[in-house]
Amino acid sequence: MALSDETLRATAQKLINAHAEASRSNEWTFFVDALYAQDCIYTCEYAGVMEVTARGIDEIKATHYGRDMQVGWEGWTFPYEGVYVGSDNRLVTHWLNRGPGQRPDGSHYQTPGISFITLNDDARIARQFDMFDLAHQMHLCDELEDAGLLSPQLKESWVLPMKSRLETQLARHR
Repeated sequence: MALSDETLRATAQKLINAHAEASRSNEWTFFVDALYAQDCIYTCEYAGVMEVTARGIDEIKATHYGRDMQVGWEGWTFPYEGVYVGSDNRLVTHWLNRGPGQRPDGSHYQTPGISFITLNDDARIARQFDMFDLAHQMHLCDELEDAGLLSPQLKESWVLPMKSRLETQLARHR
């Protein structure tokens, strides 16, 4: 059954509101049961060097919104720039990975991201595929470190492993 544009947008707004609250509280699992289908599939590919795929809400809470978002991301926000409604219960959301603080010129430390979301007939997220430019994200983390704003935990648990994976991938077939 095709959901109305109004229902699609209302569901997207629930996700946006939940992410805003999670950014404030740094608790990223409270909304999963309410917004995601029991059998949903969440995927985030990191530039071909790592893929996180979670099948079902328990895995989403254990991986992406649990393990991956709970440590080191304090002070980060993920504001949304746009929601685009498609056919077949699909949404595209454009959001930002916004680091803590601001540059001396007042601009934000941020990189863009995009989510491709499919809702089921109950207006729950059945499939979500997230993408962002990992090389720009690593550059952003370097800027944050230079400014004294990068969490040591985030650097150790995410930035350095990702950089290592990227370097290994880029060094292939030289």
